[in-house]
Amino acid sequence: MDGNTSGVNGNNVDWDTEDELDEIENFTLSSSANLCSGEGSSSPGPSNTKVFGHFVSMGFSHKMVSKAVKEHGEEDADSILESLLLYNALENSTSEQDSPPEQDSPPEQFFPPQQQQIDSDPFSSDYEGSFLDGFSDLDSSDNEESFIPTSEEDKKLVSLVNMGYTEFEASIAIERCGVDSSLVDLTDFISAAQFSKAEDVHFPLEEKPRRLHIDHKKKRKLCEYAVSKRKKKVGLGNGIIEEDDEALHLPNPMIGFGTPTHLCQVHRSIPEAARGPPYFYYENVALTPKGVWNTISRFLYDIPPEFVDSKYFCAAARKRGYIHNLPIENRFPLIPLPPQNIFDAFPMTRRWWPSWDERRQLNCLQTCYASAQLTERIRLALKDYGEDEVPPERVRRYVLHECRKWNLLWVGKNKVAPLEPDEVEMLLGFPRNHTRGISRTDRYKSLGNSFQIDTVAYHLSVLKDRFPNGINLLSLFSGIGGAEIALHRLGIRMKNVVSVEISGVSRTVVRTWWEQTNQKGNLYHLADVQELNADRLEHYINTFGGFDLVVGGSPCNNLAGSNRHHRDGLEGKESSLFYDYFRILDIVKGLMTTNS
Repeated sequence: MDGNTSGVNGNNVDWDTEDELDEIENFTLSSSANLCSGEGSSSPGPSNTKVFGHFVSMGFSHKMVSKAVKEHGEEDADSILESLLLYNALENSTSEQDSPPEQDSPPEQFFPPQQQQIDSDPFSSDYEGSFLDGFSDLDSSDNEESFIPTSEEDKKLVSLVNMGYTEFEASIAIERCGVDSSLVDLTDFISAAQFSKAEDVHFPLEEKPRRLHIDHKKKRKLCEYAVSKRKKKVGLGNGIIEEDDEALHLPNPMIGFGTPTHLCQVHRSIPEAARGPPYFYYENVALTPKGVWNTISRFLYDIPPEFVDSKYFCAAARKRGYIHNLPIENRFPLIPLPPQNIFDAFPMTRRWWPSWDERRQLNCLQTCYASAQLTERIRLALKDYGEDEVPPERVRRYVLHECRKWNLLWVGKNKVAPLEPDEVEMLLGFPRNHTRGISRTDRYKSLGNSFQIDTVAYHLSVLKDRFPNGINLLSLFSGIGGAEIALHRLGIRMKNVVSVEISGVSRTVVRTWWEQTNQKGNLYHLADVQELNADRLEHYINTFGGFDLVVGGSPCNNLAGSNRHHRDGLEGKESSLFYDYFRILDIVKGLMTTNS
């Protein structure tokens, strides 16, 4: 068993936030310009009018600005800002401290003074630490006047709130930047997020198809009724749905029922009611709140999940759980095999890779990417050290922490950069330029939410001999077509595909790929799984004789570890769509049983 996952917050959860850094709503890091960078005051002039006016316009007092400018000079805008933030925080929090700090104390540096311990092996490629560990929400029900901050995190939250930021903004900043980050890092993060949000106002957003407003509790009760009815029919119990208080613990290594390089003997029994065809294949993040996978398994015919980390298939980790009724014998991988480590995937990085960065694989690929400001900060942290000189441990820890968190590559002397969309496509097994033509932000988002093609293809490979003439596919939450591409690369012809995806951008990507690869089958696109009812499914089944495979992965928004504010499990607004996967699968199996 994986000790790292079983020991987080006792038995409350079974997850690791570092693996699942999903995009937090309204706090996108993908495109940001720092409002507090001081760029407008970088050019010195005959007087300090520009510098002085710039910081006064940000809300700092004339007295504070004068003191900071006198201390650092007009040209050092970053140091001026850092001092102003420190002065302001100290001024607002003196009443909450036993004794006021010295006003002349130097500001914090741009990297955390003491980076928290990330892993027992800080250089391990299997990075299991969480930079969100130790976070605790303030109890808003308490009287704010009586609240006395004791921890470093609480003090910083109070300081940020006193600066005029909302508690939500402050909490998110501390989560994403880490409790050891300096105030200037935290305010940089908030300002960048505000700027990014303001930028969106000037660009028209894609109009999303309207979802049906179905009460999530009612949806779950209907599904539970179906499960109860099914269990009574096959004699699997009295139909009572009981919550399992025990969390599923993740295996270590996370290789499921075997990988191309880790073969193992596994025998499993599929319940009679779950046997295919139709075959089904369901995917979601492995590291979820307690009890989620137990619930998913219970609805999907009590089949236990197969947990697999894609680092055994490619150069990037991707911990996922899969529940399916596919055979597990005679699987085979896609050829050619993808690069297995960073240097195979990106040979040019080897020249610049420092000896003290022992990463050989990347962490989970995210839906957002690091800002240019962060990469510049890392360059500045290393600029005083020669090519063969090892930086101090404090600097190394900071740099490695950020490199692991954002999957940064070394592209020059002391120079790191985030992965480009084309590079993410390659790591995930998609064709080159698959997502090209949509916005950069949409490319990262759609890729970060997609399948890892080689992993999924390995599981689906058993279908090639069973359907030599091709298959009919029902693809739910199909995104940018990961399942379709996996089948295509396996050489499995798709006769008819019903693809259901809410994003018009993703539907366009799939349609373009379908046409460019000269698919001979029929592609039917639908926008919303909640609109796919029994009548429509019966029409498709009667049209082409039923579905051979039902595949999909419902949204993980309310399951992933980084979404602390809306981590509501399967009762969340987005992740409750799992019950639609079960509903549709149950209808398909019922209709096909009736027609057989």
